[in-house]
Amino acid sequence: MSALYLFMPFALLLASCQPPPDERHHMPKASAARGLDAIERAGCGACHLIPGLDWPEGRLGPSLQGFAGQGLIAGRLPNRPDMLAAFVRDAPALVPGTAMPAMPLSEGESRDVAAYLYTLELR
Repeated sequence: MSALYLFMPFALLLASCQPPPDERHHMPKASAARGLDAIERAGCGACHLIPGLDWPEGRLGPSLQGFAGQGLIAGRLPNRPDMLAAFVRDAPALVPGTAMPAMPLSEGESRDVAAYLYTLELR
């Protein structure tokens, strides 16, 4: 029982190191609405099934439904706003050999795309 009291402060400290869920994917100055527009313009739906995008319904890449709950991007990168924005803009620079190409997105557009992807919760 005394060991529990010894480790309790450490467990609480570790739990407090993670940001609250609503701030984990906070994207200041980014717009999810502009992100969906950029997704349509860049043609992301050609490879991915993307909720909110009616057509096309790509099946080559993974579905992006529930993306906000994913722990990793492309199975390798931490799912953080800065990493996601960089990945959607130039995936091969971050994950060499990936099938995802560099996309014709500005830095601002890639942040907007990330903001949209973070709205995609599991239903």
